Amino acid sequence: MHAPLILLASRSPQRRALLGALGVEFRVVVAGVDEGSDAVVNAHRKAEAVAERVGLPSGGAVIGADTEVLLDGRALGKPGDARAAARMVSSLAGRAHEVVTAVAVVSRAATLQRSVAARVEMRPADRDRVAWYVASGEWRERAGGYAIQGAGAALVERVDGDPSTVIGLPVGAVAEMLAEVGLGPWARGAQNSGG
Repeated sequence: MHAPLILLASRSPQRRALLGALGVEFRVVVAGVDEGSDAVVNAHRKAEAVAERVGLPSGGAVIGADTEVLLDGRALGKPGDARAAARMVSSLAGRAHEVVTAVAVVSRAATLQRSVAARVEMRPADRDRVAWYVASGEWRERAGGYAIQGAGAALVERVDGDPSTVIGLPVGAVAEMLAEVGLGPWARGAQNSGG
């Protein structure tokens, strides 16, 4: 069995599932870097950290990604506790906001960076609905304190743009970036997904 061509620098099970849906062979290597407030910088740092620590796969690449939720142009970050999560979810309720996921692909051929945005409209939510969602625990480690997969779908009215961007890995953009470095999911030998 040959080594995976792609390393995913993320511990996110959602990113793992989305990349796996492309059918490319990959394995997860957690970057373990401190994250700042800039998603593009974070994505690049994650990919570079893994490339430096374990090396670039021969003929392969490292993918790093980071997602930020912007309300009125201000990044909300990840809530530190349940009270912060309740504040974030309440602030988003009944309003539209932007979700941006930045992706970096580092290979021997090139280093690519892209940011993909989607607009999310949230349903109005009273105190009981917010408390219900926070009690689910789904807000943990989530930019903006929510996720659109799972229970968080009950909070969302509409998504304009690629839903995979909101989940944390814009699949179409990732496929195109991999193609640019010769690793597109349709490339011969890229099949047989791993994880």
